[in-house]
Amino acid sequence: MTHTIVLLTASLLLALAPMPGAADTDASLETQLQAMTAGYAGKLALFATDVRSGKTVALDADAPVPTASIIKLAILLEALEEVRSGLARFNEPLRLKSDNQVEGSGVLGQFDTPLTITLKDALTMMVVVSDNTATNLAIDRFGLKNIDARITWLGLHKTWLYKKVFKPVVEPAPADQKIFGLGKTTAREMAGVMRRFAVCDLNAPGATAKPTAADRKICGVAINMLKNQTDQIAIPRYLGNITVANKTGALDAVRNDVGIVYAHNGPIIISAFTYQNKDTQWTPENAGQMLIAKLAKTIVDRWQ
Repeated sequence: MTHTIVLLTASLLLALAPMPGAADTDASLETQLQAMTAGYAGKLALFATDVRSGKTVALDADAPVPTASIIKLAILLEALEEVRSGLARFNEPLRLKSDNQVEGSGVLGQFDTPLTITLKDALTMMVVVSDNTATNLAIDRFGLKNIDARITWLGLHKTWLYKKVFKPVVEPAPADQKIFGLGKTTAREMAGVMRRFAVCDLNAPGATAKPTAADRKICGVAINMLKNQTDQIAIPRYLGNITVANKTGALDAVRNDVGIVYAHNGPIIISAFTYQNKDTQWTPENAGQMLIAKLAKTIVDRWQ
């Protein structure tokens, strides 16, 4: 009974959520966050929105930034759209061969090949442990051009997936690929991608159809992956028992986190990117991660 009430309450809150563009800047919170970043040894781009009220804060939110593994959210969204349209199935088999195995995060690179897994398994590993080999499987399945076409379809003008992970760029490459590496985005644009997961918006831009039961089932698969993502030392760090569905990305001088915080009065989207960081240590106390954690706690405390 309690579970049913929670679900009904969540549905009501999302139904009341303002449309993108109905934003109301929380100027005092923005000023507080700006003060918290003073003296930070690196750069920060931040966008956050309270889905229910429409309140927003933005710090350099439209600056192009390196995504690291955050770009995997765009691959996940393409997967949902193709499953929804019948072009893909979560249970379809994918064949892993040794030439697609790469280093870095994840476990599939260590498995014996050839190996067959499902599309859902590949997406789960791509999100939950940020598996790079699983990501390459997904990119092969959907096609780099199709994923970038979806990004364009969404109206995201500064977001791009350039290549497979730890694989050479297929020429001709965009001129700025060497600057951003795997992908680029902005804090505002990636918040928009995460918002689609939060409210289960699989519509074309501008369309307002409510999600169907089938849509919610598809979105639920993705949300479950994001809630079980193993890197919990940035946005979720100081939030106690509040549920967070998020995806992180990291390089030596980059620490990013984009997530849905299921606050008591409705979801809050936080999209935070730190880059050109002086602290490049691979420890839980990395300065970029700590800054994101503190900013997230301040935002959630104010809005909930």
